[in-house]
Amino acid sequence: MKKAVVFLAAALLVLGSALPLAGYWLAKALLEASAPAPAASAASGAASGPSSEAPALPADPGALPPADPAGAETQVLLRDSGSGQDLALPMRDYLIGAVAAEMPVSWPDEALKAQAVACHSYILYCRDHSADPAGPWLTVDPARRQGCLTDPVLRSYWGTAYQANYARLSALVDQVAEAVLYYDGAPAGASYFAISNGQTEASENVWGSPLPYLRAVDSSTDLSAQDYQVTVTLSDRQVSEALASALGISTGDTPPDGWFGAPSHTPSGYVASLPVCGQTVTGTALRSALGLRSACFTIQWDGSAFAITTRGYGHGVGLSQWGAKALAEQGKSWIEILAHYFPGTSLGCI
Repeated sequence: MKKAVVFLAAALLVLGSALPLAGYWLAKALLEASAPAPAASAASGAASGPSSEAPALPADPGALPPADPAGAETQVLLRDSGSGQDLALPMRDYLIGAVAAEMPVSWPDEALKAQAVACHSYILYCRDHSADPAGPWLTVDPARRQGCLTDPVLRSYWGTAYQANYARLSALVDQVAEAVLYYDGAPAGASYFAISNGQTEASENVWGSPLPYLRAVDSSTDLSAQDYQVTVTLSDRQVSEALASALGISTGDTPPDGWFGAPSHTPSGYVASLPVCGQTVTGTALRSALGLRSACFTIQWDGSAFAITTRGYGHGVGLSQWGAKALAEQGKSWIEILAHYFPGTSLGCI
């Protein structure tokens, strides 16, 4: 009996020493497993190239890390086409100005945040693909409210609403300031435009080069967008002069009703090409020559003028801004909006 008591006391002594130690190692393992990963370093202009993998975003969109001041001060190099001068803006100022140029500040929060991330991704893509590493990454025209609005232009554009609009937009930009779309480890060329014809266009049908994440997706909510369908009237003289100056095509003695043949279309319904006075012209080239809103168009000669009807507005590749607005109004998050318009990309932190 005495031996049994001694053995029990010894066992309790060993357990009493081991249990705290076991508890320590268990707690340490749990804490290490739950600790957040180190924050990714901010991109720094033309410093090191992109990593092979995109740093992961938190699953909860509201859990994004706060904007890194160093990242906000990354200088974006731009060419002002109006003045012919180059300018450099901190990344934060660029994103605020770019979103303001692309969407009304009154639009839904999630649409504005999706636009901010698209702008961020696209400008980094332009930086990485610039022919001159020391030159401007993108051409903009702040005075005409194209591409990016500088602060003086914003003050003039918004007038007395400047303070309220700036506070609202800058707060939304700050919420996603660290977020970038990646494809194959590099910032994606997340292009954007106003309105599709009901479906977005594949990049190769506009710019000649296929990008896996810039392919046709449904955007049928665009059919309800303001000015989705617009008809303009051009005289035969206006059209003839435009064809000559932009495309080098002479209408000669051919009557106007014989200038344009039946078009072929892309799978998304945009004009792929059509005969113009005996020459084959792409839909995008004719859109540019005639200043049309979209490459989804029809041309009719009514005996005195050309009636040209377009559906949609812009090149049609990437994010439809009116589509993003509609999805946000349906309750979609900025992450869901970007996933819809840029399939195959991943979200990461700079």
